[in-house]
Amino acid sequence: MRNEYALVTGASSGIGLEYARQLAAEGYNLILVGNQSDENCRVAERLATQYGVHTLPIYADLARQGAAEEVYARVKEMDVSVLISNAGMLLFSTLARTALPSLEKIITLHCTTPTLLCRLFSQDMIQRGRGHILLMSSITAWTPYPTISHYAATKAYLKSFADSLWCELRGSGVSVTTVFPSAVDTPLYNLDADTRLWLRRCGLMLSAEDVARMALRAMHRGRRRCLPGLLTKLEAAVCYLLPTCVVLPIMKIPAVRRILEKI
Repeated sequence: MRNEYALVTGASSGIGLEYARQLAAEGYNLILVGNQSDENCRVAERLATQYGVHTLPIYADLARQGAAEEVYARVKEMDVSVLISNAGMLLFSTLARTALPSLEKIITLHCTTPTLLCRLFSQDMIQRGRGHILLMSSITAWTPYPTISHYAATKAYLKSFADSLWCELRGSGVSVTTVFPSAVDTPLYNLDADTRLWLRRCGLMLSAEDVARMALRAMHRGRRRCLPGLLTKLEAAVCYLLPTCVVLPIMKIPAVRRILEKI
């Protein structure tokens, strides 16, 4: 068993749970951070029993100011050699209809907290001369996405931030990997089981297990970016090449306009 710890945010479900499980299988001790206290504890106990690693569940609302500093204060004496910033939330609504508290939460959760976690933990990794940072962005970071403008913009922030951090940490022994998944079969999407199964079979949705496996492989190899799956790579290329004005005709389609008026 390693003496090192991997800290995973949003570790009680979805991709975060897969990150935690696969890292435990590699022998990493785990620090599981999330806002679902009971489920977090159950996951920690199950992984500790299954893989024989030490697990520390920490309850924290990462959408709240000051959460990053509180988490770091709890574990700063531990050898945290892997930081995975995975916690996220998805809101479907136009900006004008988004409640201000919800807007503040998504910005804090996706931008402020990951930035502060990177700042705090990278200083220790640099001193040790080793470490991995993995940030979860999204395919939406590559083009405008009306109805999730706030979500896409925060993911674009992570894309830019991670690129700059990667440059700053080159040669320090600390790697920075950004993951840009497309649709993933997680609780983030409110879909029934049959629909999710159909989307996976068609290749339009990846499993959390596959995304975590590809992302961790990229992280261990020190790669700057990971776009899991062929479809995701193609989607990112199309989004990158298409100008913003292409979105406008789509928004004028009557069916799309009716949707926009409702959310």
